Order: sequence, then structure tokens, then C-alpha cells
Amino acid sequence: MAFVNTTKTAPFGAITTYRAVKALEAIKNNFVAWNAKRATYKELSALSVRELDDIGITRADVENLNTGFFNF
Repeated sequence: MAFVNTTKTAPFGAITTYRAVKALEAIKNNFVAWNAKRATYKELSALSVRELDDIGITRADVENLNTGFFNF
């Protein structure tokens, strides 16, 4: 019976390139999430207390959005 090796090694630098692309994707995704959080905070901050009450949140809930590493 013949033995055939069907596995191939990755080309030189392919793994490093893959990791770099994944790191850039993670940075982009984190920025998109941060920007969405910032925009939501900005919109909710512009509402009056009565308007916030209509949608079921308080001013304190809005201020709790402004937490974490990147405060805005």
C-alpha cells in the first residue's frame, strides 16, 4: 500500500499575514462599536427627561453608557 502525504505547509509569511489581517479587523470592529456607542450616547443625551421616560430609561442609564476605557 502506498503512502501519500496530502498535507501542505502554508506559504512563507501566510500565517503572519493572516494574523495581521485579523488584528486589523479587530481594530476596525472595536472602532465601529465605539463609534456606535458614542453616537447613541450623543443622541440620548440630547433628549429631555420626559422623552427618556417615554422610552423607559433614565438620565442615569444614559450616563452609564459613558464608562469604560474610551470615555467620550
